[in-house]
Amino acid sequence: MFIRLNRRGKNRSAEQLSDLDIISRYRTDRDSEWVGILFDRYIHLVFGVCMKYLKDEDDSKDAVMQIFENLLNGLFKHRVTNFKTWLYTITKNHCLMQLRKAVTINKYREEELKRVNHSVVESLFDMHLINENNTDQMLEKLSIGITRLSEAQSKCIELMYIREKSYKEIASLTGYNLKQVKSYIQNGKRNLKKYLSENI
Repeated sequence: MFIRLNRRGKNRSAEQLSDLDIISRYRTDRDSEWVGILFDRYIHLVFGVCMKYLKDEDDSKDAVMQIFENLLNGLFKHRVTNFKTWLYTITKNHCLMQLRKAVTINKYREEELKRVNHSVVESLFDMHLINENNTDQMLEKLSIGITRLSEAQSKCIELMYIREKSYKEIASLTGYNLKQVKSYIQNGKRNLKKYLSENI
C-alpha cells in the first residue's frame, strides 16, 4: 500500500529507540529521517483512522501524507509525552477538518446550483430535456457538464448564466473580446447540450 523508505541504516539502529527518543533526536539534529522512522511505525495506524472518518482509500492516502508532512513542524511546536496518543488526536482532527471543508464546499455548490433557475436552464437547453421530475437531475448534470468544458467556455458560461453578467462585463472580467465571449458561450452551450443529451 505504502512504500517504506530507505533510511540510510537508521531503521536498524532505531529499532530499540522509543518514540520519544526518536523525537528527541529529531529535535536535536533536525534530520527528517527520524520522522520517517515514526512514519514507518505508524503509517498503517494513521491510514486506518483516516479510512474510518474519510471512507475513501485515495483520500485517506492523501491525508496520511499530509499528516506526516505536518509532523515535521508539529514535533517542534508541541510537547509530546505520548506520541501514539498525540498522533491519533492530530489524525482525527485532520480528518474532521477535511470533512468540514467538504461540507462547506458542497454547501457552496448547492447554493450556486440554486441560482441556476428554470429560466436559465430554459435559455440554455431545449425544453424537451426538462420536466418537473428531472429538474434536480438536470442541475446536477449541468454543474458536472460545466466542469467538462474548456476553461474559457466554463468561465464565460458561469459568468453569464450563474453570475448573470452581460457580454460586456464578461469581456472586461476575462480579457476576452466580445467576439470571443460570444463564441465561447455559444460553443459552451452546444457542448453542454450535447453532454446532457448523452447523460440524462
